Amino acid sequence: MYLYHILRSRSFLILLLIVNLLGTAYGYVWYGYQLVETEPRFLLFVPDSPTASLFFSFVLLAFLFKVNWGMMEAFAIVTLLKYGTWAVGMNILLLLMEGTLDWTGYMLMISHAAMAIQGILYAPFYRMKRWHLAAASIWTLHDIVIDYVYKQMPRYGILDQYYQPIGYFTFWLSICCIGAAYFFCLREKRLELPLQ
Repeated sequence: MYLYHILRSRSFLILLLIVNLLGTAYGYVWYGYQLVETEPRFLLFVPDSPTASLFFSFVLLAFLFKVNWGMMEAFAIVTLLKYGTWAVGMNILLLLMEGTLDWTGYMLMISHAAMAIQGILYAPFYRMKRWHLAAASIWTLHDIVIDYVYKQMPRYGILDQYYQPIGYFTFWLSICCIGAAYFFCLREKRLELPLQ
């Protein structure tokens, strides 16, 4: 398939790695105001989307060396799907509630949709094991506790007052993303493609 030929080409992997590293850096800057007020014990779990793109950057780096890093692949696909979908959903909700979005809201929707899409597009190249997905699932569900029990969720203006229903939605979104990771990467009859 021509698409998969492009996805595994070295030049495209390098380009995608650069884009993801830039997005990761921007994401950590975006969370900067929240990170300065965050207790050190929660710091690892606050910047959700940039951490997801950082996981995927490690996957791309491994691909460039023609190897698979199963643990990072599991963390990448689950978190890319979760936070990519979550951010698109929250921006649509914000648009519906306020009637408008500034340009950054639309930029976040496009970039986060791309996060989720790239996670799935590369699934045929992943070589994760079940215990890798189990570890990524524990991380993802633990992150929900940090976000919605300890109130470390991303601050999103007017949406902050709805953190409980958003937390409930996020829990089931996480379960769906874990299920999707299993479907695309671990079930018996799945498309597998070599990196080279």
